[in-house]
Amino acid sequence: MNEKVHTFLNSGLLDKYLLGETTSEETNQVESYISRFPEVQNAYNTLQSNLEVVAKSQAIEAPKSILDNILDELDEKPVITLKPQKTYKKWYKFSIAASVAAFLFAGTSYIFYNQNQKLAEENQVVVEEIFDLRNDIDKHNEMLDSMMRQLLRLNNPETEKYIISGNERAKDLKTVAYINAKEKTSMIDVVSLPQLPEEQCYQIWADLQGKMVNLGILDKADRKLRNIPYMEDVQGLSITIEPKGGNNVASKENSVAEISLH
Repeated sequence: MNEKVHTFLNSGLLDKYLLGETTSEETNQVESYISRFPEVQNAYNTLQSNLEVVAKSQAIEAPKSILDNILDELDEKPVITLKPQKTYKKWYKFSIAASVAAFLFAGTSYIFYNQNQKLAEENQVVVEEIFDLRNDIDKHNEMLDSMMRQLLRLNNPETEKYIISGNERAKDLKTVAYINAKEKTSMIDVVSLPQLPEEQCYQIWADLQGKMVNLGILDKADRKLRNIPYMEDVQGLSITIEPKGGNNVASKENSVAEISLH
C-alpha cells in the first residue's frame, strides 16, 4: 500500500462519507480514491458492512403525524367581513342605527374573543409539538453519535472479529464477537437464536484458565450490538442453554456453541 493511500485511509474521510458529513470537495476526493485504488474500495465495503451492523442495533421509530398536526394547526382562519351599513339621512333613525351598531359590535367582539382564545390554545399545542420534535431531533443526533463511535470501534485495526456458530443442537444459532485487546473492549452482535422453551435461555461464557465466567444472557428479542464484559487472557467463548434467568455455573453438557480465541 503506497503512502498516499495509507494517509487517506487514516484521515477518517471514509467514515464521514458513509454518514453523509463530507463537503462536496471531500465527496469528490473520496469517490475518486474508491474508483482508483482497490485498497480503498475494500475498506469502503468493510465500512458499509460494519455500518449495517450498527444501524440494525439503533433503529428507532420516527414521530407519528407530527408534520400533519402542525400543518393542520397553522391553517389560516376565515376572516369575518362586515358589510358597511347603509347611512340614513333622517335623524330619527340615528338611534336605531346606533343600537344595531352596538349590537353588532358586541357580537363581533364576542366572536373574535372566542376565536382568539381558541387560537391561543392551538398555538400552545403547536409549541408543545415543536418542543417534542426538537427533543426527537436531539435523541436522533445522540443516536448518530453513538453509531459513529461504534463504527469507529468496529473499524479499528486492533478489533478482532469472531463468528460463533451453533452445533447440531442449535444449527441456526449465529453471533459475532468483536474484541479489542488494546482498548480492552468487547461487543457482541446477536444475529440469530433458535427458539427455546419459555423456561430456558441462552447464556454466554468466557473460558478463563479453565473456569467458565458468566458474560450475560442472550435474548432473541435483543438483537443488537451490545457491550459485554472484557477480560484478560480469555481462551475462548461458549454459549449454553440454561434455566430461565441464567445460571451461576455453566452447564457444559448443554453447550450449543463455542470458539477458541487463541
